[in-house]
Amino acid sequence: MSMRLRLKADGRVVELRDGQEFPVQPVASAVEPPPAEAGSLAVRDLRRRACLTQMEFAAKLGVPVETIRNWEQGKRAPRGPARALLAVIAHAPDTVFQALAKA
Repeated sequence: MSMRLRLKADGRVVELRDGQEFPVQPVASAVEPPPAEAGSLAVRDLRRRACLTQMEFAAKLGVPVETIRNWEQGKRAPRGPARALLAVIAHAPDTVFQALAKA
């Protein structure tokens, strides 16, 4: 009998048995923290260095506040353009926020 696995939207993997979901324990890496955890710390740190609430940070980036919460809680990780924007904010937050305010 083969295992049926499902990848959930929050990144968890569950096994499907008898119509129920059972969490599959990931193999822990001793070298690096998981990317979502590392990303959540970085986003929270950037926001706090800018002295902004989650709502203010979301408004400046033009994303829903739920997105910021998901990033900070490690439920999701920023990808693509969002990751690039956050990397630029890390180096020049005032310049980025001024440019976004003009747009």
